[in-house]
Amino acid sequence: MNKKTIITMMLALVTMTGLAQTKTATITGYSPAMKDGTLALAYVGDNELPATIDTVQNGRFSLTVPVEEFTKSYIFLEGEGSPNSSRLIWLSPGVTVKMTGNDYLIPIWKVESPIPEQQTEDRLIEQCRDVLAELLKLNSDRAPWEKRGPVEIKRRKMEMDILPSLPVDAASINKLEDISIDVKSINITHNNSFPYMEQLKELEKSMAARAPKGFEEQLAEIHANIYPPHVLQVGEEIVDVELFDMRGEKHHLAEVFGQDNRYVLLDFWNLGCGPCIQSEPEIREVYEKMKGKLEIISINDNNLSAWQNHAFSKRIVWKNWNDGKKGKGINSLYCDINAWPYFVLISPDKRIVWKGMGYIPGSFMGLAEGLNGPKQDNTSYLSLAIRKVDASASGTTVSFRYYSPKIYGFGMSKDAYLEANGKKYRLTAADGIKLDDTNYTQVKASEATEGLLKDLFYTDFTLTFEPFDTMPSTFDFKEGDEKGDFVVRHVSLE
Repeated sequence: MNKKTIITMMLALVTMTGLAQTKTATITGYSPAMKDGTLALAYVGDNELPATIDTVQNGRFSLTVPVEEFTKSYIFLEGEGSPNSSRLIWLSPGVTVKMTGNDYLIPIWKVESPIPEQQTEDRLIEQCRDVLAELLKLNSDRAPWEKRGPVEIKRRKMEMDILPSLPVDAASINKLEDISIDVKSINITHNNSFPYMEQLKELEKSMAARAPKGFEEQLAEIHANIYPPHVLQVGEEIVDVELFDMRGEKHHLAEVFGQDNRYVLLDFWNLGCGPCIQSEPEIREVYEKMKGKLEIISINDNNLSAWQNHAFSKRIVWKNWNDGKKGKGINSLYCDINAWPYFVLISPDKRIVWKGMGYIPGSFMGLAEGLNGPKQDNTSYLSLAIRKVDASASGTTVSFRYYSPKIYGFGMSKDAYLEANGKKYRLTAADGIKLDDTNYTQVKASEATEGLLKDLFYTDFTLTFEPFDTMPSTFDFKEGDEKGDFVVRHVSLE
């Protein structure tokens, strides 16, 4: 036997030994409705990347999932007709789980498993199968909350009704956590409209009393969702927290404030958030333009290792921090809902001046214009900012800049006015735009050649108004009574 053969055999033996030491579980699925080529993906725990993938053939898939211990996994279908929703499957090393259905609605398929927690999960699914099917349809149709909300609340009520009769285990506690997160969001975004809060509070109390050891942290999070802490609002002063940078070094939020009258923008984001990724080029341009006037802190809520090792994280050139609590620490103090991206603007005197969710191209360019121009509050519509004000006895001329993708038109009403001294001052002339008509931005806002930023443009225009009777210290600009999109408040003349 020659040396090369011996080395080859040794490598093969090492490989086989490694495979033998890898613990796995198997999940098979079948539905005659699934089309060939549909992807079946298995995610384990809180990992953002799939642990394994299979391609459906003849309505079947088989997933060999690496699992070192009892854990939860999520099975997701990706292909024509697939719902944008996953199925929770509990796994342990060595088990085989069989999933079957007659459609693409994998969240309500039948599951055969020897794991007791999976049986708990399946009883919860069976309790509200028809309601879940209705919700999946509403979600695929992107139905508004007015249609989707009552069905979602009905589902949560049905789950709460059956939970007292189920074992208090990982599956039932996980469901209680899901309910508590949903209810917190409903109450925040829809004015405390969840009608079964007393039942939920009694359920949480009962399950916490019966829960085995090992669930203390999860139960504490559930309690915090049902009895949420105060979320800081506009006008309130910041609360300090400890965070980590990409090297693991500790920082305090408070250390950023009180420097050269700088504003601070908190950018809450997640690796799986598309708009978070899309907003980075514009935030980068604003960061470079506003050095010395605006500090930016991106706050990630993924687990520390996923965040630190991700290529996108390494692109961020401003402060990039994480509190290590996966969205359950600083986010719960500053963000009204658990959504990304979420932005909080803080003034030099450490008070919140604006909070907003989502990314609108041009909004950060407009924010920069607002901070560079006369003192103003343009947070009602950040893409529009006032750059200059000339007030005299003959009239008040206000210079604006508006940012938008060129393909999107914008309008300005002839009913726009200034408000000061308890009086409205009419618009008398416009230059650079047509009133009560569609206008388009004209000047390229960036040298970017790709992404959303390459299509971002701006337009400069002026509006002239009746002269002030008495020169005020500040005024408000409004585009008509309760109808216009554009409002800029507290514009300083000093």
